[in-house]
Amino acid sequence: MTEEKPESRTDDERRQARSAAIERFIDEFAPGENADLLGQMMVTLTRLAADGCERGDLKILNYALRELRYGFKVFQPYGAIPKVSIFGSARTAEDHPQYLEAKKFGALIQREGWMVITGAGDGIMRAGHHGASRKSSFGVAISLPFEQSTNDIIADDPKLVTFKYFFTRKLIFVKEARAIVLFPGGFGTQDEGFESLTLVQTVKSSPVPIVLCDEPGGTYWQHWRTYVKAELLGEKMIDETDMNLFMITDKAEEAVAEIVKFYSRYHSSRFVGDRNVFRLNSPLTEATLAHINESYSDLLSEGVFEQTNQPLDGEEGSYPEKTRLVFTYNRRGAGRLRMLINEINEAP
Repeated sequence: MTEEKPESRTDDERRQARSAAIERFIDEFAPGENADLLGQMMVTLTRLAADGCERGDLKILNYALRELRYGFKVFQPYGAIPKVSIFGSARTAEDHPQYLEAKKFGALIQREGWMVITGAGDGIMRAGHHGASRKSSFGVAISLPFEQSTNDIIADDPKLVTFKYFFTRKLIFVKEARAIVLFPGGFGTQDEGFESLTLVQTVKSSPVPIVLCDEPGGTYWQHWRTYVKAELLGEKMIDETDMNLFMITDKAEEAVAEIVKFYSRYHSSRFVGDRNVFRLNSPLTEATLAHINESYSDLLSEGVFEQTNQPLDGEEGSYPEKTRLVFTYNRRGAGRLRMLINEINEAP
């Protein structure tokens, strides 16, 4: 019997043969509950080959995948511990008031049971590690031809990851953090701050506290807010409620208090289909639920806010012991959503 040549197969037959080969490979070398997703990644690889993807583009994909895999591996053992990403200038001297305030913030948030993530350089990044200690620090470094070098606190620590690409590094910064704190800095700090705000504003990331912290009496973020109000808000490029997406302070204690308060009753959120699920550390009273339905109906595409003690079908990463506030969110008005979280936290 003559074996059928691959080129004589129909497109449908080739797809079936590819699927069967991938399934056999996954079953042998990558079994587990996520085999379906790994199989889809293998399909993408075969499509890259069929597309004739250029070698330079494949190098980008290959390096990015390697960086992210290693980053996920480093952070995975610490998944249950909340983390805050700290951004700021690499040029801030150790005796500068901004360095001292960032160091104080690192120490105070560490006492609350948090770990810190910084870019692993000097200046504000070192200050965050300095305050939190090496044990409670992650370094997410970037390879640059100048200026950036790993600080002496996090150097050679197993919780240090060095990235080639800014986009993979920034993904880790945002994915692993439950809060963002920015101290004064240059273009990089501004970029990281605006990207964090954009991700929350466009509902591409879960709500997180974003705190802009200065030295006592400092004007850096005050001037920044003046610009945002005059040009972005004044020209209607953002909504008035978007100003609720960040908090400005010149005291490390207030920055820590803002973060701790954010998670006092609110715990986390997930989308399940078109429904948004807020996990809560304690249930809302009937009066508070009624108030929310009356005051925040503009966030709904349909229905009402409902409270339940059961995880929803298909809810990933569920905490079965948490109360749920479930609603069909229209995915607009992230500033209003932040106001809702504030009300949840402050309610009796």
